[in-house]
Amino acid sequence: MTKTIVFTTAPLLVIVYAGLRFLDGLDGERGPGPAWTTGHLAFLAALILFVPVFLELRRLAGRGLFATATAVVGLVGAACSMVQISIDIVVGALAADHEAMREMWTDVQSVPGVNLVVYTLAPVLLYLGLLVMFCQLALAWAVPVWRAVAVVFAVLVSLLGLDALPAVGLLLCAGLAPFPRRADSPAVEGN
Repeated sequence: MTKTIVFTTAPLLVIVYAGLRFLDGLDGERGPGPAWTTGHLAFLAALILFVPVFLELRRLAGRGLFATATAVVGLVGAACSMVQISIDIVVGALAADHEAMREMWTDVQSVPGVNLVVYTLAPVLLYLGLLVMFCQLALAWAVPVWRAVAVVFAVLVSLLGLDALPAVGLLLCAGLAPFPRRADSPAVEGN
């Protein structure tokens, strides 16, 4: 998959998830069912695509210590988010109804550390990695400032909750796609 496709598809899949999440909630509850599962699979695919996104952002930032640490933070956030989405997919597949889903989540989240790491910190680390990486790239003129501004706004809008995901996805699209195709893009010096 080319970098342009990855940088375009990841945020588009966030939008797909947001749209399916909206449709799933039209009956007053979300999950279980086809919209739940398909939406979560789309989001899982988006998270998987953020792995090469972070690796490419690290390359553009010069592969130094700060860029590497920032990429690791984002990748840990993506990995923990993948666990969260995978749990949600399994719960949705096993549950007969919404009440059964709620009971399964209670069981999962009662495991020490799961709620904190998987459901609370994961998205924060993912968005923090994107925010810091894009600010670093913009300060080094490795990406246009407007791209960093779009990503910063995506992160800020994400604080409004899951209902804001359509806007988050659109802002990430603005920041990520189409991304520079040149292999000789400028990099941050001194890292």
